Amino acid sequence: MTPFQVPLIAVILAAAGVPLYIHLPRFAVGDLGLSLGTVGAILISIRVVDLVQDPFLGRLSDSAMVSRARLAWIGLIGLAVGFLSVFTLTPAGATAWLMAGLVLVFSAYSLLYILFYATCVDVAQARTGQHMHLAGLREAGMLGGIILAAILPQILSGIDGTDGGYRSFGWVLAVLIIAIGTLTRGFWTTPRRAAQPKDQLQLSLLKRPGIRGLLILGLINATPVAISSTLFLFFVEDVLILPDLAPAFLVAFFLAAGVSAPLWSALATRYGARRVLAGAMIASMAVFIWAATLGAGDVVQFSIICIGSGATLGADMVILPALFAARLAQNDHPRGAAFGLWSFVSKLALAVAAVAVLPALDLFGYEPLKTGEKSDVLPLTFAYAVLPCLVKIGALGVLLKLPKKVLIS
Repeated sequence: MTPFQVPLIAVILAAAGVPLYIHLPRFAVGDLGLSLGTVGAILISIRVVDLVQDPFLGRLSDSAMVSRARLAWIGLIGLAVGFLSVFTLTPAGATAWLMAGLVLVFSAYSLLYILFYATCVDVAQARTGQHMHLAGLREAGMLGGIILAAILPQILSGIDGTDGGYRSFGWVLAVLIIAIGTLTRGFWTTPRRAAQPKDQLQLSLLKRPGIRGLLILGLINATPVAISSTLFLFFVEDVLILPDLAPAFLVAFFLAAGVSAPLWSALATRYGARRVLAGAMIASMAVFIWAATLGAGDVVQFSIICIGSGATLGADMVILPALFAARLAQNDHPRGAAFGLWSFVSKLALAVAAVAVLPALDLFGYEPLKTGEKSDVLPLTFAYAVLPCLVKIGALGVLLKLPKKVLIS
């Protein structure tokens, strides 16, 4: 394995994570003519598929009978075809086609995610437990992938002549995935470490208090970012009335997260994960609640919020995955099964955010992508700025209740 392979693979995974939820509601409403309620229903339905398939994919990753390299190529091709199906080939109003494409995207994402993180654990153990070091490489790639995928549609909109640039977006992602897959094919040949056979079932992992606690914390703590990401483009276009600055705001947010990540890692190593994570959570709420007071044209204020909240996100990006990986290594849990659960939790947070807020906004009368009176966007402002802070309080409570031994990397 060479150092560049980890961040390059992370770029691919990042494109199918947060950026997909940033763009999908905007694309489905603006290009396909679907309602917010329909988008929420599609996303929660796909989570039912994940509930069935992710345990199977985790066990498949752990099986010594199947080549990780072969599985990785299945995931890469599936992800490329899935992005093409969703953004380039879906006809207007074709709900069933969109859902089928999303099932392919998320299934391929699950397979790659499980394989990637399981292989990283084996690499870290082979190199004397370098979990935080690999986490830094991973999150650097995630940052690059998120920024690239977040701003690409706006850049491409001037090339393909469409309002959102999503048709070209599908092609660019598909080509990028296959190219990176070719460059990183040696990564998947890392020797596997045997795990204890008694833990092969993922349900048995949930009986382990440390694993269960970190999964619950990961789910609740990821939900605020999932909510704000899902509503970001709507907030910028309908509340701030600054659609042309959306790419710049996204870059500021995720760049701040990436720049701050090494600092959070160092602080967690020195002062302990619980104390540092708690501080980051409190700081994120203090910064982000300010967004509830903003209105049309508030460029400077929202820029400060993007930078401040992005900087606090760096703690979540580095510390929680590193703690989970370290917990697996300490107890020789099966990598694929465990990261099948972690993958499901990550996607569940995004789906819960979408299914909770999108139909609710529909119900309260918010009409997306239409500049209206102040009262028209009040539900959107509450959902985007206030609701994430309320959920973050719950995540802080879970963190403070976790045993100290769980929060040692």
